Amino acid sequence: MVNAFAKAIQDPAFIFAILVGVSIFATLVTFLMPMLSGAGLKTRMKSVALERDQIRSRERSRLASESDSRRKNGKSLRLTERQGVRQFVERLDLQRALADEKTLAALRMAGFRGQNALNIFLAARFGLPFITLALAVLYVFGLGGLADKSTLIRLAACFAGAYVGFYLPNLYVRNVAGKRKQSIQMAWPDALDLLLICVESGMSIEAAFKKVSEEIGVQSGELAEELVLTNAELSFLPERRQAYDNLAIRTGLETVKSVVQALVQSERYGTSIGTALRVLSDESREMRLMAAEKKAAALPPKLTVPMILFLLPVLFCVILGPAAIQIQAQGGIFGPATPK
Repeated sequence: MVNAFAKAIQDPAFIFAILVGVSIFATLVTFLMPMLSGAGLKTRMKSVALERDQIRSRERSRLASESDSRRKNGKSLRLTERQGVRQFVERLDLQRALADEKTLAALRMAGFRGQNALNIFLAARFGLPFITLALAVLYVFGLGGLADKSTLIRLAACFAGAYVGFYLPNLYVRNVAGKRKQSIQMAWPDALDLLLICVESGMSIEAAFKKVSEEIGVQSGELAEELVLTNAELSFLPERRQAYDNLAIRTGLETVKSVVQALVQSERYGTSIGTALRVLSDESREMRLMAAEKKAAALPPKLTVPMILFLLPVLFCVILGPAAIQIQAQGGIFGPATPK
């Protein structure tokens, strides 16, 4: 098996076939990535539309229950059939055991909204430790992994696998939330500029959010999704301040919180929002420029070790190589002297 693989690697035709396959795969990925990104944006907008419908239904049911407390129609609108993952989570009461306010905030920052996302997260936290424990036991005791170690160390490795499985959902949510925050932060100054233009042209804040979400979706689908959801909450929630606060909580960015505070003050005191948006837009651009300069200033120390390990040896070989070849051809440094 090993000899056949070694012969295949040394065969030029096999190497050429691998290179051709890699080239075809790269070409297909290059052509299909724009289509996949567009489909992702459509999926986000569809999920936001569903969230908007849920907000509308929830607020309508709340108003109906407040108007007539004796009727049970409002409650029936909120109740859904308990089955599947939701029934499993509620039967074991996993939400009280494995979730808190920080967990809910992290899920919202990652873009996972609604009770269904929370149920899937809780079920994953409950079930993954058993799966990783079974895989670790299979590897250690079934396939003979860590055979040279003691039984105590092998058991510790199995429990370490279960521990990793317990925290895998948290790591996944944190990773998704970090990427989402980075995407929103990069597109936020441009969104503020568009929002300023819309507000100064006489548009309402709802129409401005809707227009900005349509324009900014190409640059950041995550930000477009949050703006559409905020627009829906502005239309259906009883307090507009709550919609602004929800935007700041879902994004978790200080720049967004500053804009939210300006919008809340404008709603409360009736002040103009144009000047505040212009100042905040300039500050957001300066912060983004400072972050880029910080990364650029950190490059020289990071490049020092790779240059020492990879560039300097090659440079020494290029410079000293010809001299070493000539010395070797003449018999070495202490070789016989050339007669005059």
